Amino acid sequence: MNRTRTTSGGPAPRRTEGAETDQRTGTAAAAVRRAGAPAHAVGRAAQALKRRYHSGELGSVPVVLGLFLIWIIFQIVNPHFLSPRNLSNLSVDIVGTGMIAVGVIFVLLVGEIDLSVASVSGLASATFAVLNVNQGMPELPAVILAVLTGTAVGAVQGFFFAKVGVHAFVVTLAGLLGWYGLMLYVMGTYGTINIDDRGLVAKLTNFYFNDVAAAYGLAALGAAGYFLASWLDTRRRRRAGVPFRPLSETGLRTGVLAVVGFVAATLLNQFQGLPLALLIFLVVLVGLDYVLRRTAYGRMIFALGGGVEAARRAGLNVELVRISAFMMSGTMAAIGGLFLASRISSVSQTSVSNNLLMNAIAAAVIGGTSLFGGRGSTWSALLGVLVIQSIASGVALMGIQAAVQFMITGGVLLIAVVIDSLSRKAQKAHGRV
Repeated sequence: MNRTRTTSGGPAPRRTEGAETDQRTGTAAAAVRRAGAPAHAVGRAAQALKRRYHSGELGSVPVVLGLFLIWIIFQIVNPHFLSPRNLSNLSVDIVGTGMIAVGVIFVLLVGEIDLSVASVSGLASATFAVLNVNQGMPELPAVILAVLTGTAVGAVQGFFFAKVGVHAFVVTLAGLLGWYGLMLYVMGTYGTINIDDRGLVAKLTNFYFNDVAAAYGLAALGAAGYFLASWLDTRRRRRAGVPFRPLSETGLRTGVLAVVGFVAATLLNQFQGLPLALLIFLVVLVGLDYVLRRTAYGRMIFALGGGVEAARRAGLNVELVRISAFMMSGTMAAIGGLFLASRISSVSQTSVSNNLLMNAIAAAVIGGTSLFGGRGSTWSALLGVLVIQSIASGVALMGIQAAVQFMITGGVLLIAVVIDSLSRKAQKAHGRV
């Protein structure tokens, strides 16, 4: 038998032709895998979307597609719809109603409804105007007292609902009438109170960051923050041994978010820059989304919406959680009222309208928050109010009667509720409800 000995000082063994071929084949295959990674990520995303469709967990996908469709239609009809000026105004107009819708989402998540948010927003703005303009109180203390007014109203309504046992619909319907009457009483004989157009509250909606770096920086920070949060969530899920999102899919989502963010920043910079109101709204959405999804309090909110009796048996203080949800609704209604007053630089007896109540609740539902409780997100407020305000803006640009706006918004709301109902049925079929 012939044996080949290799000494340490001898020449390295020669690679055979087959080994070199295998190496080239492996290298080429790796290159193909790297080149096809984006397409593979898109394919996985499509498969995930298909699974979510059949299981009734589409989330915000329908409203996003609907929003794009609305924008395309209005842009075709009127080329000024997607102009920098109109989009900038749209980004400010959504904030007041959007803030109120965020509070409504907390109540919807526990499976209840708050019909008083429009009256509470008017009461808070009237409280601020009377304290600051008529009584001479500095703006900051007046703002704090106005916001605390909404918090106190939410606590009172939550008490009657959670402790006394009066149905939330009845409690908040009484609040709709009662708090509106209190607003009229607070304003007295003043039909309209003009606020300082150079003051703190006025700047909420009329201040813009003119430096282009502000809008682009926000877009970059948002994309980076989303990627970091998703990556940390993936690592935590991998360690726990539960299903997690592949890194390629996270990268694809981050890329889409970055494109949307930088396009929006470019359009805003072509007009007056980044609006302060939009920045505050996004910060509130991010903060409250973290509260709902990453804190024990948020888990209690979702648990209560999933089933009251199950939550009680799990040791949750059901009454306290319910009261806190209504307090959050009242607080956000007060903040939204201040933004609405800032937009027109005044507070009047007509500040409270049925349109405001309908738009706030419709925004939460259209954005994807379930009327049955236990499913939704603060981002639903952003998506929903974007849909409603886009319809209003497009109808105004076309010079169509306001009646058409109500009909379109009503149709969109009905579609959203139908999707919610069908999703719930699909979840029941899969044993998820």
